[in-house]
Amino acid sequence: RGRTKLSTSSASLRRPCAMGKGGMHIEEAVKLDFKDVLIRPKRSTLKSRSEVELSRKYIFRHTKETWEGVPIIAANMDTTGTFEMVKALSKHKCIVAMSKHITADAFVEFLKQNPECAPFMAISSGTSNADFAKLKDCVTRTNIKMLCLDVANGYSEHFVDYVRKVRKEFPEHIILAGNVVTGEMTEELILSGADIVKVGIGPGSVCTTRKQTGVGYPQLSAVIECADAAHGLGGCIVSDGGCSCPGDVAKAFGGGSDFVMMGGMLAGHDESAGEVIEGPGGKKRKLFYGMSSDTAMKKYAGGVAEYRSSEGKTVEVPYRGPVDATMFDLLGGLRSACTYTGAGKLKEMSKRTTFVRVTQQLNPVFNANEAK
Repeated sequence: RGRTKLSTSSASLRRPCAMGKGGMHIEEAVKLDFKDVLIRPKRSTLKSRSEVELSRKYIFRHTKETWEGVPIIAANMDTTGTFEMVKALSKHKCIVAMSKHITADAFVEFLKQNPECAPFMAISSGTSNADFAKLKDCVTRTNIKMLCLDVANGYSEHFVDYVRKVRKEFPEHIILAGNVVTGEMTEELILSGADIVKVGIGPGSVCTTRKQTGVGYPQLSAVIECADAAHGLGGCIVSDGGCSCPGDVAKAFGGGSDFVMMGGMLAGHDESAGEVIEGPGGKKRKLFYGMSSDTAMKKYAGGVAEYRSSEGKTVEVPYRGPVDATMFDLLGGLRSACTYTGAGKLKEMSKRTTFVRVTQQLNPVFNANEAK
């Protein structure tokens, strides 16, 4: 696989860790987010964006299963991991990681009417005994081959053991597991049975983990480092969170991510769960919330437990109509990014990417005057 290049003259990128008192470390190397870079254009032989192939084919490390499609994944949140979203995104050959609160009965009923959607669905699961029993019920009663094992902190031994347990129980299924942000834990999860490692702690638009805990890692650097670790073992990663526009998605792929997962970019559509709220002046909005927010925990656990805090927020986002328009905009942006770098296929993007560190992304002069 190709290596992404980072164009910089900063010596600080090469500084080692500094040792603090009592064993504390400070990593002095600069870590980067999507906002810190742009992709340098390169000579291209492509005549049109229409020549770009976004579809990819993967054969996964553990299962040897083949999946083919456009490697975009809707996040397994209540508001985006819906059956309506599957019907829309499967037409673009994109995946939806389903909300983990969907029952086996609901999966069976949906697939009776929409069997063509199965290759573009992932069953989501937590790590409790009840979660495992529910996962087993869903897997045995459907032909969905992709499983998404999702916890906020993928560094716990309990989670690694759970990945091993699921791999042993379902050896023929594709397993996504996370979340983590460093190379050594990416390797640990792949060696424990994950085919795809979810990368990202705190970058999501409705995630407050960094605010509440001080824990996190700039998403672009996490992608670059985890992709390097995963690809060395024949595994894959999915960049989960931090994308606010098609350009960020292109940067994630340029950084080496095999898949990109998003929630906020797909919120507020007809296919997103929740009622349309009409506010002052007739402006329409929809509710969007993190799965560790007060809203989610009140809905599924009766509230926030005394020993923890909420690590998500609840927001009202503008109502955006059908998700198809957003998908065409996103996929069009990706094709254009490929033409600027001379990549005829999305799989060539990371080989063709050189990042340039910048202090400004956009010209903001007319932001306030933008026509809606």
